[in-house]
Amino acid sequence: MSKAITSRSEDYSQWYNDLVIKGGLADYSAVRGCMVIKPYGFTLWENMRDALDKMFKDTGHTNAYFPLFVPKSLFEAEEKNAEGFAKECAVVTHYRLKSDPDKKGALMVDPEAKLEEELVVRPTSEAIIWNTYKNWIQSYRDLPILINQWANVVRWEMRTRLFLRTAEFLWQEGHTAHATKEEAIAETRQMLDVYADFVENWMALPVVKGVKSENERFAGAEDTYCIEALMQDGKALQAGTSHFLGQNFAKAFDVKFSDKENKLDYVWATSWGVSTRLIGALVMAHSDDKGLIMPPRIAPLQVVIVPIYKGEESKPVIDGKAAELVKAFKAAGIRVKFDDNDNNRPGWKFAEYELKGVPVRIAMGARDIENGTVELARRDTGEKSVVSIDGITEHVNQLLLDIQQAIYDKALQFRNEHITKVDTWEEFQEVLKNKTGFVSAHWDGTGETEQKIKELTKATIRCIPLDSTEEEGKCIFSGKPSKQRVLFAQAY
Repeated sequence: MSKAITSRSEDYSQWYNDLVIKGGLADYSAVRGCMVIKPYGFTLWENMRDALDKMFKDTGHTNAYFPLFVPKSLFEAEEKNAEGFAKECAVVTHYRLKSDPDKKGALMVDPEAKLEEELVVRPTSEAIIWNTYKNWIQSYRDLPILINQWANVVRWEMRTRLFLRTAEFLWQEGHTAHATKEEAIAETRQMLDVYADFVENWMALPVVKGVKSENERFAGAEDTYCIEALMQDGKALQAGTSHFLGQNFAKAFDVKFSDKENKLDYVWATSWGVSTRLIGALVMAHSDDKGLIMPPRIAPLQVVIVPIYKGEESKPVIDGKAAELVKAFKAAGIRVKFDDNDNNRPGWKFAEYELKGVPVRIAMGARDIENGTVELARRDTGEKSVVSIDGITEHVNQLLLDIQQAIYDKALQFRNEHITKVDTWEEFQEVLKNKTGFVSAHWDGTGETEQKIKELTKATIRCIPLDSTEEEGKCIFSGKPSKQRVLFAQAY
């Protein structure tokens, strides 16, 4: 089977699909809009999940699990949230099948097994969780509640793409409850920082931290904070969100607590999440026309050793030395594989691991062992070097750190070169026409202007950057006064 992939310049969308499929990350399934995450892709997700999970626990959060099904009446309780997700909901109406008398061997829904109340398959869990919190919270002594859930959710998308937008996907969702507004906002900002730390330092992907406009805000939130990343085709991708929910869900579910003065008040809330969409971001931000490029910190494999056999007599020597290296690498915490599969030639293996994005490849033959050396190849740059076997563990450890930094630096340079300041509507349209990334422009702050720009250009306000400074200007569309630039982009 050919491993050839479409080039980015020829068809960026097909290039992405080729990498996901041929790189062994995921596959299509029999269920429309759903995907199968293959072992290589799931190992990548596990590495990402484990790093995030530690960050959550280090900031005082614990994991729990809540039901997949949400009674429709609970889902409707917070009106904005229900309205925002209504078009994407899958709904369970019956609980049993029976034999179809008109079709031999076929099954039909049993009309007598209709549920008393329909169940929504969770698109997000605020409703079921806040209905539960009502039973857990009576006093300020019960607060804060800092819970995270690793789960799957279902959003019935009409147009799907592997990892980026699927009907079912994996994610984590944090749901916290607080006694004060200030504490809830601090939690929201803290988790945004956690996400930014992970995406930049583990995924090697620079992000812009900001707050969403009202039009782009999470349904039911007072404020939505986000991290935005730039892909190689100039489109933006929302890499994570953290929501300050105010008292909206507490009021919807009547969650009150008595404070230190014994006065009743509604609880303050946050929710925050990232999903397997991050895998799509990683693929699009770093990879090239040869295949995936994996940042070492989360790569399923960090090092692969490929033996170069010339005659059966060389095999025991090479295998023995490889076993020593594997043991040393594993002892140093390096994820390593020795590929001694004799069904494939070395050249095929080189191409395969290049496609899969393994950061470091080691080629080793009998002559190399005699010389006390091996050949190292970097996936990110393709650079090859001959190094001594003595001290190779330390050398590879440092090389992995160098590769991690180099991947980040390259993405940062690309991002910075693709933020364009514009002051006129003509300039704005020209930049978007060429899909050259983020556009920094003045906006009058109204939802009407934002919606009109979206209709005309397909560009949305990705965020109002948290680090932006006040600057007098005029809205690029309406000409009305503006005090601050925001970032627009076409997005996934």
